[in-house]
Amino acid sequence: MRLSSVLSAAAGLLVVLLYVSPVETGKCPRVCSCDNSKLTVACMGKNLTEVPPTVDEITVKLDLRNNDLQVLPRGAFLHTPYLTHLNLQRCNIMKVKEGAFRTLGRLVSLNLAYNNIEILYQESFDGLSSLKELHLDHNRVEEIQPGAFTQLGFLNMLALTHNQLVYIPNMAFQGLQNIKWLRLSHNSLNNLATEAFAGLFTLNRLSLDHNELQFFPTQTMTRLPEVTRLDMSYNPMTYLGEESVSMAKLTHLYLDHMSLQDLSDMALSQAPLLSYLDLSHNQLRYLEPLSGPKELASLNLTGNRIYCNCYMRPLREWSRRGGVKLLGACAGPAHLSDEPLQAVAPLELRCRSREETLKEEFEEQDGSREPAPPTAKPKKKVKCPDNCDCDVEAQHATCEGRGHTKVPRGFPPKTQLLDLRSNHFHYLPASSFPGADQVVSLHLEFCKIHEIEGGAFRGMKKLFYLYLSDNDLTSLDPAAFAGAPDLTYLHLEGNRLAQFPGSALAPLPGLFALHLERNVISKLEPTGLLSSAAPKLRGLYLTNNTVTAIAKGAFNSAYLDTLHLDSNQLTEVPTDALTEASSLEELNLSRNSIRWVGPKAFQPVSQSLRRLYMDETGMEKMSRDSLAGVGAGLKTLTVGGNQLEQLPDLSPLTGLEVIDLRGNPLLCDCPLLPLRRWMENVSLEVTATCGHPPELRGQSVRDVHVFKSCPDSSSPPGEKPATPPKAPKTNKPKPPVLKASGVQARPVKAKAKPSKPTKTKPQKKPKAPAVTKQNKKTM
Repeated sequence: MRLSSVLSAAAGLLVVLLYVSPVETGKCPRVCSCDNSKLTVACMGKNLTEVPPTVDEITVKLDLRNNDLQVLPRGAFLHTPYLTHLNLQRCNIMKVKEGAFRTLGRLVSLNLAYNNIEILYQESFDGLSSLKELHLDHNRVEEIQPGAFTQLGFLNMLALTHNQLVYIPNMAFQGLQNIKWLRLSHNSLNNLATEAFAGLFTLNRLSLDHNELQFFPTQTMTRLPEVTRLDMSYNPMTYLGEESVSMAKLTHLYLDHMSLQDLSDMALSQAPLLSYLDLSHNQLRYLEPLSGPKELASLNLTGNRIYCNCYMRPLREWSRRGGVKLLGACAGPAHLSDEPLQAVAPLELRCRSREETLKEEFEEQDGSREPAPPTAKPKKKVKCPDNCDCDVEAQHATCEGRGHTKVPRGFPPKTQLLDLRSNHFHYLPASSFPGADQVVSLHLEFCKIHEIEGGAFRGMKKLFYLYLSDNDLTSLDPAAFAGAPDLTYLHLEGNRLAQFPGSALAPLPGLFALHLERNVISKLEPTGLLSSAAPKLRGLYLTNNTVTAIAKGAFNSAYLDTLHLDSNQLTEVPTDALTEASSLEELNLSRNSIRWVGPKAFQPVSQSLRRLYMDETGMEKMSRDSLAGVGAGLKTLTVGGNQLEQLPDLSPLTGLEVIDLRGNPLLCDCPLLPLRRWMENVSLEVTATCGHPPELRGQSVRDVHVFKSCPDSSSPPGEKPATPPKAPKTNKPKPPVLKASGVQARPVKAKAKPSKPTKTKPQKKPKAPAVTKQNKKTM
């Protein structure tokens, strides 16, 4: 009886313990429903105007659908640092303020679909270093500011469908180092910058269907080496020329429901792995055998008016030899009408006499026979220069690759996008574009231009984007851009400019971004460089020049926030040149020959600097005080692929979210103890490996035990022992730990508050008249 009494008492105690367990004691907002066993909170459709402040901090899934939040303020989720899934659909959100998600370092899925967001700001998504999926579909996004996605290094899928984008600028998706699928369907895209998708080296699926692209963006797509699936359907393209599709790993291409009337047999010659091609529901009458794809298994021609005569015989024989399945049916002649293409034998594809063929085709067009189904609304005939195409409705005109030696004249007066790339102009005289006063975006890439006379763009008072990339310019007339006062984005990369074109920029008071990559600029002098030439310049890109020297104060601008000097010939950090760049946030010095970083190297920009890149410079040593002054504001630091054996004290960098130390032969001995101690006490996954001594080579700094023998290994001299991070309270279930490869920020303190470095609010980016909601077909 005693034993049974003990067992009974134990069972009773167990019931009591269960009753008072953390599963029942968690906080739950009054209007929400909570499942403490699954750590989920649901507050759908409760007319909430703010994120409930009483949500339990250990919650991992929060559903706030169908509320009225409107604006997400800074630190909106400060009290829920362990969230992995957050649903904010249909919350009437109009703006995401800087730092709204800054504490959500474990979030893997964020759903912001069906809201009213118009602009993606530079730091809207700061802190989401573990995010895998971001849904921004069904909003009103019409502008992506530079750097909007730089913090999302682990993002796999980005959905921007059903928005109001008309143009994708260069480097728009910079920072998406692990992106697999980018969805841009159902926008109003009519132009993509050449470097729009630059840096997306892991992207394998791109959706651009249901947009307004009139030509295949060949140069843009060549920047996507890993894409296997590309959907371009429902775009108003009429023709694909030779080598239009140059994508080495592409396997699936969707070009259905367009307006294709012709397709060069060499259009896919640079897509050798293509296995599925959908050309259904176009306006093709016949098709020649396609050169290039060796793996093609299926070709869909359904819904085209294919005329099955002798002109189709080569395609049918080619498909039979290569085992290519043809989908679709013959539209004529009468005896083969509706016959599946796959079933028609090559010998049946015969041509009658020319008179009979013309008569039959005339009957079909005249209506004597059953009329062809309508495929596209006929376009209104407009005045257009010879050998060019103009579309009044889309306000586009293109003469791309037509062999012009002089700029054509006589474009429709309301033209806003003018594409003249890949011609042979050589020289642009004054007033080269009369009647183009409404043009917003002008493309002159690959035109072999070696001289631009002063006033060449005179009268182009609305010009906002000018592309002069990949020409033969060696210098610029001081008045080259006079007469285009609203020019904001200027692309001069890929020329032969030997000097910074300061005097030529003077007529452009609103210049925002200047691209000078791939020129031969070797020196940067301070006189008139920025303060007088481009006083409001925000982004300066000098990658891949031959810069060896930069004068003191060369970057004397109160607005400059992005400076790319990577892949040049610098031998030291240009500290003196940065003395007046008080707003600089991003500095890229990678791939220079900087072997030594001295004391206070970044002191002039220490308060504003957020992202610092110094990869592959051959760096052998960093002074102990090299990062002096750089503190909590720095979010990204990369020094990968160098020759560093030791590192300076990183403890002041309390705001770091990304750090890359990979590829350095670190000396795993007592001098490295501060780094080891720092690694153990930060909320970052840090990848660092030993290079010395030989017996530890390749091992993680975190795993080796050599530091246990170091004197005073418990704490550095003169300092108190480091306080270990607090664990979550014992009366609450511990949230799951998310593992992710690479380097990312992950909060470990249950109630840790992020540092708030003071920062000058950046000037609002000038808005192009062409990218407003009222007019979405400009560029």
